[in-house]
Amino acid sequence: MSSSRISQPTLDDVARRAGVSTATVSRFHNNPALVAESTAVRIRAAIEATGYVPNLLAGGLASKRSRLVAVMVPEIAPSIFNDTIEAMASELARDGNIVMLGLTGSGNNGRMRQLVDAALGRRADGIILTGVVSDDELRTRLRGRGTTVIETWGIPDDPIDIAVGFSHTAVGRDIARFLHGRGFTRPLLTVAGGVRAQQRRDGFIEEWRAAGHRQPATIDLPMPARFGHARQIWRHVTQQRQRPDVIVCGSDMLAQGVIIEAQAAGVRVPGQLAVTGFGNLAVAADMRPSITTVDVDGARIGREAVAVLRRRGAGERVPRQVIDVGFRLIARESA
Repeated sequence: MSSSRISQPTLDDVARRAGVSTATVSRFHNNPALVAESTAVRIRAAIEATGYVPNLLAGGLASKRSRLVAVMVPEIAPSIFNDTIEAMASELARDGNIVMLGLTGSGNNGRMRQLVDAALGRRADGIILTGVVSDDELRTRLRGRGTTVIETWGIPDDPIDIAVGFSHTAVGRDIARFLHGRGFTRPLLTVAGGVRAQQRRDGFIEEWRAAGHRQPATIDLPMPARFGHARQIWRHVTQQRQRPDVIVCGSDMLAQGVIIEAQAAGVRVPGQLAVTGFGNLAVAADMRPSITTVDVDGARIGREAVAVLRRRGAGERVPRQVIDVGFRLIARESA
């Protein structure tokens, strides 16, 4: 018996069928946005007809780019990071990149190191991190590799490379000023174990004390804070001699849970208790009462991060090390 290998379609086969040069086909694979749409349609049809699969390894060696971008988030469902992920994935795919999505979990430095090593080992063109890396050893490792590293959803004092986000400390201060202006005097802060939540707590306390109030009460929650933790918060509230007049939640999901627990106990929100959230998820506007929250443009964070990668890929200098997208406090019915 004899066997023969079926010849694999080549770049030349695609170019001939599409009526374009091999350089145009390569350009289509490397950066589809640079190819006219009518030409791109012919190339796609030729690829489908021939069954051509590009040798991405060879292309990466030739261009010194892997076309791989690692995006790392703690969780994806339900998540305030979804808009950022979708915007980044869409923009990166439009540029011909492949996205490697890594789930780091919350506060799991070992998992984060493993994913970073996997991205570096595959020569990722960029590593996009959700939040600020607190592991000094990992920060040093990322700085020494020459890979574009973008920290998002926060602004560190000393970015590894580029930071795209906003100040969580400023968020805490704004919430404190808002609640002081509304006449609240007995806030309860719910604080998860992450750096971002702690920065918001510290900003709130600093502003609250500066306004002449006493130290606010806090309750610590595990990471990630879940809808079900609202029951734990409500048990804490019922054990206090004096009930807080406002509960400051670290997420809209948690705020929704607290409102449901309060209503089940016969406590009117906002008549007898106010509640605030964070993230401006769809539930914040749809809930009754609608939830006062902090809105962050997650899609813009994603677009700004991809813009940095585009500049670096084109050999251009990124003019700013920190890109502050800001935030806005949305006052609704719950507070």
